[in-house]
Amino acid sequence: MFDKIIDRKNSSCTKYDDLEHYFGKANLDPFWVADMDFEIPAFLQETIQKRASHNVYGYGKQNKEIFEAIKNWMKSQHSWDIDTSWISLCNGVVPAYAACIEAFSNIDDEVIVQTPVYFPLFQCIKTNNRKVLYNPLKENDGYYTMDLEHLKSIITPKTKILTLCSPHNPVGRIWSKGELEELANICMENNITIISDEIHADLVFKKFTPLASINKTISNCTVTLNSSGKTFNIAGLNASYCITSNNELKDKLDKVIKQRVINSINVFGLIAMQSAYENGTIWLNDLKDYIASNIDFTIEYLHNNSKIKVHKPEATYLLWLDFSEYDLSHNQIKEILLNECNVALNDGLTFGKNGKNYFRFNTATSKIQLKNGLNKIINIFK
Repeated sequence: MFDKIIDRKNSSCTKYDDLEHYFGKANLDPFWVADMDFEIPAFLQETIQKRASHNVYGYGKQNKEIFEAIKNWMKSQHSWDIDTSWISLCNGVVPAYAACIEAFSNIDDEVIVQTPVYFPLFQCIKTNNRKVLYNPLKENDGYYTMDLEHLKSIITPKTKILTLCSPHNPVGRIWSKGELEELANICMENNITIISDEIHADLVFKKFTPLASINKTISNCTVTLNSSGKTFNIAGLNASYCITSNNELKDKLDKVIKQRVINSINVFGLIAMQSAYENGTIWLNDLKDYIASNIDFTIEYLHNNSKIKVHKPEATYLLWLDFSEYDLSHNQIKEILLNECNVALNDGLTFGKNGKNYFRFNTATSKIQLKNGLNKIINIFK
């Protein structure tokens, strides 16, 4: 089912229909936006189509079944026992990020980011008039770890929040329980709230530990952000949620969510999230098998036909391609990918300064489309 080629052009999707806006060219093979070129599960299509057939699309109701579905999914997928009272719904993870930044810090306070990292974080911090503190990850032959000594050295009394990307986008790390504990201990010692973006938690190839599941103390300083959007390719329905066991943090966050009016999820987002979590386990397992196959194929293909380096990710369908073996500047690589290869990849520098000579590549497409895109790249980058 994942080999099926879906024509997504003229479907009002960013990945295909916004190419000219972002890249200046429409005739590119798109491997940039982090959504998948796969049809959503048949059961999920049926759920949405059944509701659409009603012909009245009023405001959605946040019923108890949705909260139960989230709770049960966390338990079944991640062995994390949560209470439904810990959950706040929101119309997107990025809006939730922005709300957390406002809720847990003041203007001119500092927010830590661990670069290279998902770039909307920077915008959320800056548009809320906070200061970005950079804690670059350490890289060794394509494998990334946290630089906790550097982290401790940059913390000041104005440092109020650390943003954690777990699993990490774009480098594909699943942080070990030990790494997470060390990080959390530093934050707790300095009264820093952790915002843990775990939107890729279901798309993993080894054991994943939700930060807040480790112990009650860590849970008390953590707000987890998640969504069914990445997992089931329904990001456009804008349904997400925040989880925290800390009543004080939840009250502050809920207040900002209501002030920003971002707690109203459309009716299709609500029913899709519930249905996905109630019925999606088998489909998800098949999806991960296909993505793992695509990743292995891509890595081997690039290794055998180019000097592009890539480390096998532990999670996500995203690859962090390293072009540093070529005697080219970052901008030259960017121009060649765009104008000679005719492919659209995410510019590594948008993820932070340590994204130089890197570009993010999305493997979540049919094998035919994947191979066509890779051939366009290796025909130039030999």
